[in-house]
Amino acid sequence: MRSTDFLWRSHAWRRPALWGGLGAGALALSSLATFGESHALMINASSSLPYWAIWLTRGATPQRGDIILFDPPASPLLEKHFGKEPKPFGKRVSGVPGDIVTERGRAFFVNGKLVAKAKPKSRLDEALALGPTGAVPKGCYFVTTGHKDGFDSRYAAIGWICRQRILGVGRPIL
Repeated sequence: MRSTDFLWRSHAWRRPALWGGLGAGALALSSLATFGESHALMINASSSLPYWAIWLTRGATPQRGDIILFDPPASPLLEKHFGKEPKPFGKRVSGVPGDIVTERGRAFFVNGKLVAKAKPKSRLDEALALGPTGAVPKGCYFVTTGHKDGFDSRYAAIGWICRQRILGVGRPIL
């Protein structure tokens, strides 16, 4: 064997390795892009939930007790408190489709269990209209937070949170 044959053979692996590495990198980037379409890291800037980082899974079906992130409905009250383009809200699912929501003395119950109490006025002294009661509609949820100043389904400005507003189910990570 000539020395040039050995030199050629010792470098022959480089081209397939380069192409293999490029292919693996492209596959990894494609998988990461697909993963990014169905997941997101959300930073919580409000005190309504005790977590500051929430891992969002888009398209997951919310269950009772889950945290969901959603686009809040437009209303003058929310605009006054959060601006014309408020960031997504994160709240806990207290009522799922078919559950019965009742209100007595500004206290809200889901299937007879107390889930939240509504304040009569906001931090800025505006009257707060009570949220919906009755059976939670299909594709909608009654959401609450333990925070006394949280805007959630106990107030008419939020109401039911229905599928088209839901960004996904969140899992607190920090």
